[in-house]
Amino acid sequence: MSDDRQGEDSAVSHHWYDKTILRNPISLIGLALAVVAFVNIIFLFLIDVLASNPSPYIGILAYMVGPAFLILGLLLTLFGTIVERRRRLHAVGLMPHLPHIDLNQPAQRSTIAFLLSFVVMFALISAVGSYKAYEFTDSVDFCGELCHSVMHPEFAAYQASPHARVACVDCHVGSGASWYVKSKLSGIRQVYYTARGTFPRPIPTPVHNLRPASQTCEQCHWPKKFWGAQLKSFTHFGNDEQNTPRVIRMLIKTGGGDPNLGQSGEGIHSHMNINARVTYFASDEQRQVIPWVRIEDKNGKVTEYLAKDSGLTQAQVDKADKRRMDCIDCHNRPTHIYVPPDLSVDRALAGHAIDASLPFIRQQSVEALTADYETGEQAQKAIAEKLLKFYQDKYPQIASSKADSIKAAISEVQRIYGTTFFPTMKVNWKTHPNNIGHLYYPGCFRCHDGNHVSKDGKVISKDCNSCHTVLEQQESGTQVASMPVQPFKHPVDIGDLNAVNCSDCHTGGTSP
Repeated sequence: MSDDRQGEDSAVSHHWYDKTILRNPISLIGLALAVVAFVNIIFLFLIDVLASNPSPYIGILAYMVGPAFLILGLLLTLFGTIVERRRRLHAVGLMPHLPHIDLNQPAQRSTIAFLLSFVVMFALISAVGSYKAYEFTDSVDFCGELCHSVMHPEFAAYQASPHARVACVDCHVGSGASWYVKSKLSGIRQVYYTARGTFPRPIPTPVHNLRPASQTCEQCHWPKKFWGAQLKSFTHFGNDEQNTPRVIRMLIKTGGGDPNLGQSGEGIHSHMNINARVTYFASDEQRQVIPWVRIEDKNGKVTEYLAKDSGLTQAQVDKADKRRMDCIDCHNRPTHIYVPPDLSVDRALAGHAIDASLPFIRQQSVEALTADYETGEQAQKAIAEKLLKFYQDKYPQIASSKADSIKAAISEVQRIYGTTFFPTMKVNWKTHPNNIGHLYYPGCFRCHDGNHVSKDGKVISKDCNSCHTVLEQQESGTQVASMPVQPFKHPVDIGDLNAVNCSDCHTGGTSP
């Protein structure tokens, strides 16, 4: 090799490992950014580990924003060294080419040892950080609190639900990498809408790309392991001065079972593809109007039912987007439940959170809840003023003697409002129908309305005893119906119960 070539290689090699190459504005900015980001990551990580109830923003800063700036700083540092190397080589009249590595030179050995150590440490830290970021994006705090204004209704309802100890991702994502990737890709679109403020109010339901219930719900709830019936007791209160309690005890024919084990597979859970497969299509986005139902029994016999007033032709039925019934077609609000106001007040009265001896407290509470308010703050103030003024004006003696009970009632009604009404997102109990039962929403009567008829004249029954049997009814502690089994006795005579649906009158407001 010529002396000129050796000199060139020596110059290139020198400029490659010379530590002063970092002394350029771009690299110095990158190093400063990386150091600041690293220190903040450590600080935020300690807060996340040591704090008893850290903010969800701590997680996103520590495991997503901080690492992004750290990587950006390191890339700027590398970019600055490349630019500086090119500048130096150009100054001495040399053409840049790949550096010559000579491990016999102590300076190069030290530089390479440092770089390898740094890469290994950075890879380990990145692996831990990536896992923490993955773990954080699967947390309830991330799902419910990060986009507070958007998800506040869902998160508030979730905290008061039967599934409050089940992580959001267990139902919305489930196990496996494919659905995790799908959920995150879908999340990018949602973040975009949130950043622009163009998200819908309220968030529409049902979620059409939700994972099948057989892969989520049935990991805990397995219809084949249910059979028999359940005893349920329902307590409602009247809108009269005495808040008259009415108790209904009935046997809910849950059913289910596994035909392979000799169980009949009857009852409500027979809809769950045990003895038959049920397919339907809805004519509205919320699946509240179902004009067509198809049932295939275990022997393969198919029966199709069409609502008499649907006006659909066979061609329209054939083209319709059909869905196989599963858990969430009835249990469509298993977690994010917006309870109707009068039912919430009934539960508070039954649980003694509201004193039932306060005159008209049921009626006044429901009226206070269902009034029009522009903001939650306005509602909280107006609820307190309305209830307090009612007793001060109508029952001044009770307002004085039961001041504590009235105060407790106000507090409970305000709490109910906070879990059911969300003016900013335009959410209340009316925006998200609950298909379990049929008191406030069509529910079961979407199909079991006596109006769905097959070509050979079969009708999907509206018989109450198909799904439940009334065992006892009480009013003010006095039996009005008891065994042997009696038909349901409505507190007000409305004629033929089969001629109307419960939800025609029971709106969730000041119903009878």
